[in-house]
Amino acid sequence: MTGLSLKGIHKSFGTVETIKGIDLDIQEGEFVVFVGPSGCGKSTLLRMISGLESVTRGTIAIGERDVTSVAPAKRGIAMVFQSYALFPHMTVAENISFGLRLGGVDKAEVDRKVAEVAETLQITQLLDRRPKQLSGGQRQRVAIGRAIIRNPDVFLFDEPLSNLDAALRVQMRLEIARLYQRFGATMVYVTHDQVEAMTLADRIVVLNEGRIEQVGSPIDLYNAPENQFVAQFIGSPCMNFFSANVEHIDGERCLSFGRETVSIGQDISVREGDAVSMGVRPEHLSLDADARKLFEGEVDVVERLGNETIAYLRVPVSSEPVAVRVPASREPRPGDRVTVGLAEGQVHLFEPAGACLGRVPA
Repeated sequence: MTGLSLKGIHKSFGTVETIKGIDLDIQEGEFVVFVGPSGCGKSTLLRMISGLESVTRGTIAIGERDVTSVAPAKRGIAMVFQSYALFPHMTVAENISFGLRLGGVDKAEVDRKVAEVAETLQITQLLDRRPKQLSGGQRQRVAIGRAIIRNPDVFLFDEPLSNLDAALRVQMRLEIARLYQRFGATMVYVTHDQVEAMTLADRIVVLNEGRIEQVGSPIDLYNAPENQFVAQFIGSPCMNFFSANVEHIDGERCLSFGRETVSIGQDISVREGDAVSMGVRPEHLSLDADARKLFEGEVDVVERLGNETIAYLRVPVSSEPVAVRVPASREPRPGDRVTVGLAEGQVHLFEPAGACLGRVPA
């Protein structure tokens, strides 16, 4: 197992700069997930680590080795692609063992390793089949097996589950988690799926327009976003945002919004009259009659998810629908008039430029 270090990484395509100075250290045996909107540079960054894209400026080190200009085959990495990238004319066994056979490994050793990998991935019965005879999930297992058998220093995954249906994604996500627990290898994983990121990662790297917005554990990014972009990107449904003003009421600094005020104490750097953005997670809003009232609204859309319900409201204080997470026992219906209040939780404050000013109890 080996760690990974990125220092001052830039990437330009002609005059267009897509990666704008990435500094990141990934520890040995760590599972790190890159997330961000389409076009943010996460797949480009992964391809630069693999050597499939050149580095315009900066250095990439795997362990103590500078591999910035090293060929992909000599970096000690293995990559699993979104498209599986299997050879259609080869059997499963031949696909898995291709790299070893190319390297001249003894046939008996190749057969032993193929059998071991196939047992780990529960595809022993598929070794004589060709890719066209496999389901999507089976093909992805073969692609993962081809990576595992090489015993690389670093595993790279480029949206490996995006071509699978929902049930298979869950199954393969569990398989990848088990593999990580078993091998403890350094893994870098690109995805647009928040559930994958939150459930797999030791740390998440949130990218936006070629820059890192925040790095942290899944729970840190969810509970303590450093800016409004991260707060909006992490979480499903995303955080609700409202305009508010700072006031002094009865000698206390408060956030004035709707029918209520929220005390913000003395630790947050704001002044009376400042305009701020107030962020509240859907689970920290409530339709309960006993909640601290904020505003009234009309139910627009209801999503029933089994164990909970998400109600999207049209409200006068926001141009965007407001999401409220309610117990499954509640039965809000489109067109219902409801009163929304603050439940127990946190209120996040952001300055107009987007930086987080702090958090206060709701």
